[in-house]
Amino acid sequence: MLNFIWEFLQAPVFQSLPRMPHWEAVKLCTLATIGDAAIMLGAFWCVAAATRARSWILHAGWRRLAGFAGIGIAITIVVELLSVSAGRWEYSGSMPVVPYAGIGLLPLAQWIVLPPLTAWFVRRQLT
Repeated sequence: MLNFIWEFLQAPVFQSLPRMPHWEAVKLCTLATIGDAAIMLGAFWCVAAATRARSWILHAGWRRLAGFAGIGIAITIVVELLSVSAGRWEYSGSMPVVPYAGIGLLPLAQWIVLPPLTAWFVRRQLT
């Protein structure tokens, strides 16, 4: 759910999203959230494989959380570069852009902010 909220909060900094019919924007944000969930699950399983423990999130130190977030950041960089260059989406003038990379700062910030929050919520629910 955190990713779903994030997608809607960053909607105004994309060129066409604020002008879309409401239901079309909801569908697009839902698809983006499904992609985010896939990235997060992939990152979780990469850290689980590296630590040889599915329960790593219950004892997530800064290195494990950095790996969790870092994998999300790396995947997001690739997705943003490919999507922007292919014209799948475009940023508005209000999107802060990473210099020289030409990708939005908010999609990257998502993977700095949400993985630790997600880990906290998971630990809270499982302990």
